[in-house]
Amino acid sequence: MLQPNLFTPSEGLTEEQSSEPPSILRSASKPSSPKKENTKGPLDKRMSQWNDWRWQVRNRIRSLDHLSKYVPSLQNRGELLKVIEKYPMAITPYYASIIQQADLSDPVFRMSVPNIQELFDPPCLSDDPLEEHQDMPVPGLVHRYRDRALLIATTMCSMYCRHCTRKRIAGTRETAISGHRMRQVQEYLFNHPEISDVIVSGGDPLTMSDTAIETVLSMLRSVPSVQVIRIGTRVPVVLPMRITDKLVTLLKKYHPLWINTHFNHPNEITAEARMACAKLADAGIPLGNQTVLLRGVNDNPRVIEELCRRLISTRVRPYYLYQCDLVRGVEHFRTSIRKGMEIMEYLRGRISGIAIPTFVVDAPHGGGKIPVLPTYVVSMSPTHTVLRNYEGLLVSYPEPGVEMMPTVETVVDGEPGVWELATGKADAIIPAQTQRMERRQKNQDTRVVSSSARYLFDA
Repeated sequence: MLQPNLFTPSEGLTEEQSSEPPSILRSASKPSSPKKENTKGPLDKRMSQWNDWRWQVRNRIRSLDHLSKYVPSLQNRGELLKVIEKYPMAITPYYASIIQQADLSDPVFRMSVPNIQELFDPPCLSDDPLEEHQDMPVPGLVHRYRDRALLIATTMCSMYCRHCTRKRIAGTRETAISGHRMRQVQEYLFNHPEISDVIVSGGDPLTMSDTAIETVLSMLRSVPSVQVIRIGTRVPVVLPMRITDKLVTLLKKYHPLWINTHFNHPNEITAEARMACAKLADAGIPLGNQTVLLRGVNDNPRVIEELCRRLISTRVRPYYLYQCDLVRGVEHFRTSIRKGMEIMEYLRGRISGIAIPTFVVDAPHGGGKIPVLPTYVVSMSPTHTVLRNYEGLLVSYPEPGVEMMPTVETVVDGEPGVWELATGKADAIIPAQTQRMERRQKNQDTRVVSSSARYLFDA
């Protein structure tokens, strides 16, 4: 697949050593993927560096001066400097390379490049809207649900998303959990055997070294009551070369282990991202995806549909579609809850059930995840429940013990309504001219012709 490229890999140099920045958009005649390893000449070193996740982290775009080399049209530098001072910036060269248009119309650009709108903070927003700090019995461990806990293993991410719900801590100090803190967490888990599921989060835990990751996982596995370990990471999206064979071998040792990643737009599902997910899936690690609904990025039913289709083809199951949290610095990303419900209404019936995420609002004040769905239960009575499907078909579902429903023709005078369905006087209200009913009619016509043909043949 040919892709424009904002950031072409340099000759293995650090950002300080690089001189002239590459052009913002790669010529369409050049492939986006690296050439084969047997290519001779300086390109060998360059591509070796490009595929080294540590090189990617060392060469992240961290400053406005660095960013302006690749986005010469950058404006409002003074205001953007205030944004970066408040909310740090880091963009991996790889993630920058999948930007197709260097402005806010591009979803990858919008999620990674600072925006002066991050400084707009209406009163409804707060630094910690989920009140994680108040549900933190020991530093770094959030215990909100009875049987689950979340471990903040690091404050570092390879790329700082502009919509991050932990903007208050992400990137302000790039540190990992200390041995002392881990012992506190371990002791708490031992003393609370009701916790059977621990989510390792951050920051991004997969930005830590293999040794540090194994230290965390082995600590969790030392607690007998911890049955399942989950890792929340955006690494397959923004730093797919981090998913090395060595890392996968390490992770396999700690099954049952699940990974939830964070694709927000179809453009993020590149060949490299697919390869990273394939390595994890092949290792028997179930993969889920948590998408955040973002204005100007994916607040379009067809975009979410395409994202879900590509995720399933990558063996990543759409898990959650999140309403954007009420966190400071993300107001320009927020959509209405109604928009999320419209998207869910659109998805149902258009894609497989395994490709449909659950739309949730992570409630303020630590209220937890609340699923929000379109209304499919239209009416209820002691004997019947009226249900609606994605087409608008209304059906009457008889509750246990209800006698056989009489037919519409023998009971209802005229067209039935919801009352007739709720009382069992009709069994369905079928919308006209749906694609499904047209297919049924065609199938019926085909069956009639086929039946006649068989009759003639048999005769």
